Amino acid sequence: MLDILLVDDDVEFSDVVCHIVEFLGHNISTATSLKEAHQWFENNAFDHVLLDFMLPDGSGLHLLDHLKTIGQSPKITLISGHPSVKGILADMCEPNVGHLLKPLQREDLELVLNGPKKAVKKAKSSGILRHFGGLIGESEPMQKLYNMIERVAKTNANVMLMGESGAGKEVVAQAIHNASQCEGPLVASNCGALSKELIGSELFGHEKGAFTGAIARKEGVFEQSNNGTLFLDEVTEMPIDMQPNLLRVLETKKVTRVGGNREIPTNCRVISATNRSLTDLAQNNVIREDIYFRLAVFPIDIPPLRDRKEDVPLLAKAFLDQLNDENGTAFSWTAAQLKELQSYEWPGNVRELRHAIHRAFIMSDPQTSDIILPDNLESPFSRVNNQAAEKPVSAGQTIEEVEKELIHATLDKVQGNKTLAAQMLGISTKTLYNRLNAYGGIGEYK
Repeated sequence: MLDILLVDDDVEFSDVVCHIVEFLGHNISTATSLKEAHQWFENNAFDHVLLDFMLPDGSGLHLLDHLKTIGQSPKITLISGHPSVKGILADMCEPNVGHLLKPLQREDLELVLNGPKKAVKKAKSSGILRHFGGLIGESEPMQKLYNMIERVAKTNANVMLMGESGAGKEVVAQAIHNASQCEGPLVASNCGALSKELIGSELFGHEKGAFTGAIARKEGVFEQSNNGTLFLDEVTEMPIDMQPNLLRVLETKKVTRVGGNREIPTNCRVISATNRSLTDLAQNNVIREDIYFRLAVFPIDIPPLRDRKEDVPLLAKAFLDQLNDENGTAFSWTAAQLKELQSYEWPGNVRELRHAIHRAFIMSDPQTSDIILPDNLESPFSRVNNQAAEKPVSAGQTIEEVEKELIHATLDKVQGNKTLAAQMLGISTKTLYNRLNAYGGIGEYK
């Protein structure tokens, strides 16, 4: 645990940094001026100083001179708001003085405070091997996955992750980033959660006044992930007419902010993810062919949990260990319980397994070490899907008729909530609307 002093007069920025630093497990104090910083050092010693270059009562560099005078030598990281300033500071300061650019990401602070972390293929924690810092599993499908991660991490090729919802696409993206040992951060953005009006700003940034509500300049995720990794989740849900803009950035490695006219170089590996199948991508016009080939230079299929059931006990132990550590408990599995977990199909994949274990943990008595599994492991989503699957199909029914019945049964079950229905059916909301339009049933569920 480090004692850190943040010297910055931007209160909002300081609040964010304090939250991140405390989350990383360190103590942090704040000063808004050189005068306050001097006062802190009168009776305190700090391991690390995060120091703004421009302060109300002078340059942050003056604090460096003051520290030499009083004989203190904490690690210093200067903070500035522009790349050109960072370059100037690097020339002015000693080699051991670090530099960060605003806006800061959690990964930036973690790197300067905790030091660089080597991407070790296997890290052991509580007896569970975690590959590339996060992936758990020793099955044959996972061994193939690890091999692909190791190979692609040595290149700068763009990667498309394909797999069912809950299979762990973001964890795999983090693993590739860790194995790459690149200098920049991993920045994630969910393309399916953004409106058409905001997606340009999110990806490419905007200039002040570019549109109503643009009260300040904003860097897009391509700029934020410079020299690092950009993870575009649900990339196939991006509006088709916005995809040419993405293609241009992938081809030129330059972005133009919304409302701007200056091209800004960007250098990052793009890892995209989708829960759609290749057939779905090819037939339903959700992604342009030229975009696909740019994003899927190296496609990776992530195995569903039902295809690697031998990994379920390892995952269950790891999730329970984490909950025990966070809550000071000592629950453990019995062999029969692990066998029960392993026998279930887990249609929601690793996410569903984690949720079921967390639910069981909450319901168990913390005064004992006995964890109690629920009588039924099925989630509401699994139950609806199973009921729909069990509905008898008559000979002679067309595929369209069966599909229509399934969609309507699911919508009825969730009182017409199309977002929830799409999740249960394993399709995007856009696809659900297309199906309803084709079947003439959209009016029933407005």
